[in-house]
Amino acid sequence: MSIRFNAAFTALLAAALFGATTPLAKALLGALSPFLLAGLFYLGSGLGLATVILARRLKGHAAGQPTDHPPFPLREAPWLAGAIVAGGVAGPALLMLGLQTTPAATGSLLLNLEGVFTALIAWVVFRENVDVQVFLGMAAIVAGGVALSWQPGTVGLPPGTLLVVGACACWAIDNNLTRKVSTHDAMFIACLKGLVAGSVNVALALAFGTSWPTGATVASAMLTGFAGYGVSLVLFVVALRHLGSARTGAYFSVAPLFGVTLSWLLWPELPPALFWVAAALMTLGVWLHIRERHEHAHTHEPLDHTHRHRHDAHHQHEHDFAWDGDEPHTHPHEHAPLTHVHAHFPDIHHRHSH
Repeated sequence: MSIRFNAAFTALLAAALFGATTPLAKALLGALSPFLLAGLFYLGSGLGLATVILARRLKGHAAGQPTDHPPFPLREAPWLAGAIVAGGVAGPALLMLGLQTTPAATGSLLLNLEGVFTALIAWVVFRENVDVQVFLGMAAIVAGGVALSWQPGTVGLPPGTLLVVGACACWAIDNNLTRKVSTHDAMFIACLKGLVAGSVNVALALAFGTSWPTGATVASAMLTGFAGYGVSLVLFVVALRHLGSARTGAYFSVAPLFGVTLSWLLWPELPPALFWVAAALMTLGVWLHIRERHEHAHTHEPLDHTHRHRHDAHHQHEHDFAWDGDEPHTHPHEHAPLTHVHAHFPDIHHRHSH
C-alpha cells in the first residue's frame, strides 16, 4: 500500500477515534460538567500515553536497546508550546464559554470552521500547495459537515457565536503549529498536550465549583480520553508528518460522521436524509484528496532532522553507528541537496515554494 493511502488511513482512523468520543461524552455529561469532562479526557490521554512511553522505554532498556526517539529539541519548544496553549487551553475554554449562550445546533455548524481555518492558515501562512481538486475536496467535506449538523429553523447569531468561532481558530492554529514539530515522537507530543490541557481544564472546573465525581465515572472519562484524544492525536500527528496540515485537517473533518454513526448504533433510530447527503459529500471529498497527483520538478535544500524513515529516494545517507539493516528506524540524519521529479505531498520533505 502506498504512503498516500497509509497516511490517509491514519488520518481517517484518528478521525474515527475522535468522532466516537462525542456520543460517549453525551453519555457522561449527565454526571460531569463540560470543563471537568474535557479535563478528564485530556488527562486520560496524557497519563495513558505517559504509561505507554514508560513501558516502551523499560522494554528497550531490558533488551539493551537505546531509546528509539531522541530528546525533544529546545529550539522547537515554542512551536509545541504555542500548539498546547492554542489547542489545549484557549480552544476548550472559548468553546465552553461560547456554548453557554449558543444553541447546540448552531455550535455544531460553527465547529465545521476548524477545517476551513486549518486549510486557510496552511495555504496562506505556511504556503502548502493547493490545487483545484484539493480545494474541491475540502469544500465537499465541509459541506458534508454542514449537512450533518444542520437543523432547519435555526437562525440568528447568538452572543456566544464569536467565542465558538474563536475556539475553531485556536484549534486551526494548533494543527498548523503541531505540523512544525511532527517529525518528532508523536506519542511524546500528544502526551504533553494531554497533561497540560487536562490539568488546566480540571483546575478551571474545580475553580468554578464543580464537585468531584465517583471513581467509576472518572475512570470511564479518562479511558475514553485515552482512546479518543490520546491515540487519536498520535495518529493525527503522524498523518501531519506525511500529508501536511490542510489535507490532514480535511480528513479529520469527517470525525462527526463517525460520531453520528456510533450514536445511532448506541441509540438506534432511522438516519435522516441529510445524513446520507453528508456521507456522500464527505466520501466525495476524501476520494478527491486520495486521487490527487501533484508532480513537478523540485529542489530539496540541505536538511538535518530526526524521524522514523526507510532508505528511499530521500534517505540515501551513511550511518555513524553500527546498523544491522533493520528499517524503518529513527536517528538524526542529513539530507544533501537534491533535484528530481515525482508525485508528492506537502510532507516533511516537500515544504517548498511553487
